[in-house]
Amino acid sequence: MITAVAFSARNVSGFALFSPMILAVVAGMIYSNVLGTPAHAKAGIAFSQRRLLRFAIVLLGFQLTLGQVVSIGAGGVGIVAATLGATFVFTIMLGRLIGVDAKLAQLIAAGTSICGASAIVATNIVTDARDEDVTYAVASITLFGTIAMLGFPLMAPMLGLDQHAFGLWAGASIHEVAQVIGAGFQNGTQSGEIATVAKLTRVAMLAPMVVALGLMARRKSGDQTAARPPMPWFVAAFVAVVALNSLVTVPAEVKSAMALATTIMLTMGLAAMGLQADISQLRSRGLRPLALAFSAFLFIGCFSLMLVKFV
Repeated sequence: MITAVAFSARNVSGFALFSPMILAVVAGMIYSNVLGTPAHAKAGIAFSQRRLLRFAIVLLGFQLTLGQVVSIGAGGVGIVAATLGATFVFTIMLGRLIGVDAKLAQLIAAGTSICGASAIVATNIVTDARDEDVTYAVASITLFGTIAMLGFPLMAPMLGLDQHAFGLWAGASIHEVAQVIGAGFQNGTQSGEIATVAKLTRVAMLAPMVVALGLMARRKSGDQTAARPPMPWFVAAFVAVVALNSLVTVPAEVKSAMALATTIMLTMGLAAMGLQADISQLRSRGLRPLALAFSAFLFIGCFSLMLVKFV
């Protein structure tokens, strides 16, 4: 069932603005809420939500090298890091102020500030939010990331951004990797290349962010081992893969295969989450989480633009 939903989403995605991961969530939600999820599928859903998603995060490491990070310069890395940190803190604080559940706010913060659905999945391994919260976060992040992908290139001339500046802005602020690539190359080849590197630099910051969230969770729970920062195995493996990809020349065919495997695993994992989602529970969350995601979207766009233009 999960495989059918995932591959249907992948085939349809070629004709849509949305990635197969997003379409898989929607397809899974429609299937489960219209037809119902059979009991015999539960084990496969659980496997896809946990094992496959963790392996997918590890394989993301094949898309990044330390040399790519260095190529945008210390200033570019600083802009990416400052934007990520400020957006995450802003989203958490605003979520607390307007009464959004803390775990859902963390998922929205991670998805906005780091790398969309992949960051939401990785963060949830630490935060352990409800499946409905994960689905809500993915849906809201996708909505505003798509708006950014379509709208930001139109704003470049009005804002006086050259290709380098626009690429850095897009990479530092747009949510999903695919959305960044789409927006960046729409404004030119140089812009696309810089946007991609800036975005992958954000992806590299996923590992320390997950570790920091795990440490915060331990301290909040009063765990006696809180002084020892947690290192989930998939985070350590992600760092190791990035290091390997930086030190060894991995054949292009292998990288292409890893990218395809990553997309398939993420798609299957998110299809499983969609199959677990109860639309009535999503409605019960109300509009506050959506308002939070919108506010985070505005903040990351404005904050990163300010840094790109004036720093």
